[in-house]
Amino acid sequence: MKLERHSKIVELIGKYEIDTQEELAEKLREAGFRVTQATVSRDIRELKLTKVAMDNGRQRYTVMQPRDSYSEKYIRIMRDGFVSMDRAQNILVIKTVAGMAMAVAASLDALHMHELVGCIAGDDTIMCAVRSVDDTIQLMEKLKRITGTRPEGERAR
Repeated sequence: MKLERHSKIVELIGKYEIDTQEELAEKLREAGFRVTQATVSRDIRELKLTKVAMDNGRQRYTVMQPRDSYSEKYIRIMRDGFVSMDRAQNILVIKTVAGMAMAVAASLDALHMHELVGCIAGDDTIMCAVRSVDDTIQLMEKLKRITGTRPEGERAR
């Protein structure tokens, strides 16, 4: 039951902008789990969830990613090579600095993002196959956080 609940928590925080334990507990109850605030608090600690700031000034829970030397290296490559991104349904197209597409695509693969099925890279463009339209939107949000940018066509608020 605990494993199922933890899996549901990760799914919920990926799908909704949940910023309080009470809100998370309510979503779990709606999904059929019987939880108390103490249980949710313990789950947050065990899952190593953290809060991140959003563009609108609010915060939301997210899974804290391990910060080993490899993931830092891949994130640095992403930041150095990334130019922009846009989507067409469940296909994400990423533009990179000339000659960096293969390195950025390899970094994406190495970061093991569950939404991403795979990438094809050219010189300055990467085509990413994503599991679904919703996953594409979630992946774009993750990449915005990693690179500190906005998708092509999105305006600053």
